[in-house]
Amino acid sequence: MKTDANNPSESVVAEFASDLPPPAPQGRVFCGDLDMRIDRDGNWHYQGSPINRKELVSLFASVLARDKDGTHWLVTPAEIGRVEVEDAPFLAVELFRTGSGHDQALSFRTNVDQIVAVDEDHPIRVETNPETGEPAPYVAIHRRMEARLARPVYYELVDLGAEEMHDHERVFGVWSNGHFFALGRLEA
Repeated sequence: MKTDANNPSESVVAEFASDLPPPAPQGRVFCGDLDMRIDRDGNWHYQGSPINRKELVSLFASVLARDKDGTHWLVTPAEIGRVEVEDAPFLAVELFRTGSGHDQALSFRTNVDQIVAVDEDHPIRVETNPETGEPAPYVAIHRRMEARLARPVYYELVDLGAEEMHDHERVFGVWSNGHFFALGRLEA
């Protein structure tokens, strides 16, 4: 471990300074690659072993950030280090809805009990696997991070969907906080 004040990772700290811990008086130690991994299901691992204490995972999640290049970092007052993330660092495990139709408001609870309201700043997006056609739905959280929607949550979301015309195309999606979020295109 060495201190490196010019490390490009410090741009992450500057970018999210308002919601990450301030540096220690002597600065942060750059730790390089931490032996920490977040798997596709949102499970955290350290040195190959799962971290089973939810409180510890929530603590780590509170100082996790993603830079413009897509690298994930744990940023504490004393240290900064890279974390491997297989897909998205969080999993949306519960859906909440108020209202209906164009007036509905949706929000999700993540596996670390963060609540995120679906809106213009926290959109839903769906990637489709070109080989299998399987959808992979995500919601933006904060600090450029996303939560992948658990399959049952996605099915619940689809049940709330509606068909709309956008840019002369039939689109299937959901409304939340005055915005329409496409879940997929419909065949003519």
